[in-house]
Amino acid sequence: QVELAESGGGLVQSGGSLRLSCAASGSILSIYSMSWYRQPPGKQRQLVAKITGDGTPDYADSAKGRFSISLDNAKNTVFLQMDNLNPEDTAVYFCNAEVEGGTTWKRYDAISWGQGTQVTVSS
Repeated sequence: QVELAESGGGLVQSGGSLRLSCAASGSILSIYSMSWYRQPPGKQRQLVAKITGDGTPDYADSAKGRFSISLDNAKNTVFLQMDNLNPEDTAVYFCNAEVEGGTTWKRYDAISWGQGTQVTVSS
């Protein structure tokens, strides 16, 4: 069982910054990847940024140049630094983790989602 705890959302003015955090807990042997998705009001969930366990990042076009994803493997925590925010970034942001869990003798792959954190950008 892997649980994700997100924090860092809130209300910010256009042009401002926020930093989201997502800590994974449970029987985690290794992280394959951790990602941030977002779901704007009335729209489908969409990928924002992803980082592999070895630290390779990838971004949606909307996030390139403004957002930065990083991973602290020692703490099983992923961060999303969001700068130059605009009202189109308003959404519920969800953390996703793909991990190898279990014990040395019994391993399994797990995909987990956080409960989401609201980000609201005012104009």
